[in-house]
Amino acid sequence: MQLLDGTACSQQIRQEIALEVEAIVAAGKRPPHLAAVLVGDDGASQNYVGMKVRDCEEVGFGSTTVRMKASTTEAELLAKIDELNSNDAIDGFIVQLPLPSQINENNVILAIDPKKDVDGFCPENVGNLSLGLPTFVSATPNGIMELLRRYEIETEGKHCVVLGRSNIVGTPIAVLMSRNTNPGNATVTLAHSRTKNLKALCASADILIVAIGRTEFVTADMVKDGAVVIDVGQTRVPDNTRKSGFRNVGDVDFEQVKDKCSYITFVTGGVGPMTRASLLQNTLKAYQRR
Repeated sequence: MQLLDGTACSQQIRQEIALEVEAIVAAGKRPPHLAAVLVGDDGASQNYVGMKVRDCEEVGFGSTTVRMKASTTEAELLAKIDELNSNDAIDGFIVQLPLPSQINENNVILAIDPKKDVDGFCPENVGNLSLGLPTFVSATPNGIMELLRRYEIETEGKHCVVLGRSNIVGTPIAVLMSRNTNPGNATVTLAHSRTKNLKALCASADILIVAIGRTEFVTADMVKDGAVVIDVGQTRVPDNTRKSGFRNVGDVDFEQVKDKCSYITFVTGGVGPMTRASLLQNTLKAYQRR
């Protein structure tokens, strides 16, 4: 078993981006600028946005965090998005999800200028992905593809089971893995909670990508010997033994599964750092397209 080290790969990506930013600044131009909109005081969201700010500092990007109260109305948030859309100093921005219940997430996503949609969530970018056109690929699926690419994991002709059909992870990674690219060219099955014979299906996978949002759902009997397992899940569970009071748990029972795998990610230092690195890549791309 070899651990897929997202921390090391993401550091390599950040170093590559930092060199590009150095060249941009040396040419007398301003660096790329990423903004993040945070509505409310969700602890996980605050932590994630804080990491994005530090990532920007590390590579030389400018960054802006827009903090809005949990009581923010949808109209107020849409007005702020309109401001960011028209701000030429900002190349890309994200609205951190989830949002408070009074705000319709779909309306928010639809309001973002596709040219600044570095999360890759808006319909234009999703459609371009499906058609194989240049686009912003959602950060987590793009991060998974980068991880496979940098570890030179063979995907062509392999059976890839994607467990979870969300618009953010499951559906786009299924598209990417089936495309005529490297990595890609896999035979993809998109599975979900209503899929019949799910255990047997997962156990047939050469590559198993799990993004179902259920802690330690995948157990040893669901994994083929020698499979590549990518665990996208990350759920906070209470843990009084930790200073933070919680720990992160993935969708895969790592201790049960690890010895059956050729490659596997761990909940910490796996897909998460690659997601953040991909957001930086998308921001640089947004800057270069202007």
